[in-house]
Amino acid sequence: MAVARVNGTTLTYTDQGTGDPVILVMGTGSPGHVWHLHQAPALLAAGYRVITFDNRGLTPDSGAPPEIDDLVGDLAGLAETLCGGRCRLVGVSMGAHVVQELLLQRPELVEQAVLMATRGRPDHFRARLAAAESELNFGPVELPAAYGAALRAVLSLSPHTLNDESRARHWLDLFELFPTAKAVMRAQSKLEIMDDRLGDYRAIRGRCLVVGFEDDLITPPHLGQEVATAIPGARYAQVAKCGHYGYLEQPDEVNSLMVDFFATA
Repeated sequence: MAVARVNGTTLTYTDQGTGDPVILVMGTGSPGHVWHLHQAPALLAAGYRVITFDNRGLTPDSGAPPEIDDLVGDLAGLAETLCGGRCRLVGVSMGAHVVQELLLQRPELVEQAVLMATRGRPDHFRARLAAAESELNFGPVELPAAYGAALRAVLSLSPHTLNDESRARHWLDLFELFPTAKAVMRAQSKLEIMDDRLGDYRAIRGRCLVVGFEDDLITPPHLGQEVATAIPGARYAQVAKCGHYGYLEQPDEVNSLMVDFFATA
């Protein structure tokens, strides 16, 4: 991985391909290389240059816990430094929130944007969940690995995945083997708490595709639909039989939506 110094911090990134640039922005607690499982190969095959990176807060030496504006500045700095300015963007969950705020603050940097598993306001359940997770992450309690894996699976995956014996076993083994570090969750947990931004998003003028995942418990589809309604001219698409990790559960459909959207003039 290469290193870029932008916005007062150091970010690690990968840069592949030679076409028009696409920067992919990951969600809370996940490294940029998660995109390399499905989305990066699809974009490379479609002829794009693909840039992935680790958000600030993902490594222990990232400094003070970031605010959302820190990540927006980081993304702007990467677009300017690596792409010379304007590029396409893909964000999921917290990453989509970052892209939405960039669309407001630096619209000249965004050619098109795909916003997956996103929202534009807090609701009671998600606000309580974020507060509870923050309390857990900053407290002394350590969940047993097996229980943490099961909880992550229930929150992040579709029942269609969990009811499939082979797929459920695969995901649970993966989550137990690679738990998200508590230090990372402490650093990025504040980013899950957001204000109501839907009114502000009515000022966005960029070309956007919002993608909701049918069984998403963390950012349910109706919250994504609200974002698509708020952004003038935004398109909305919904992918069935997947949860918050829909881009991993149903990658072919997600990739098709993304690549087809970027192909539109």
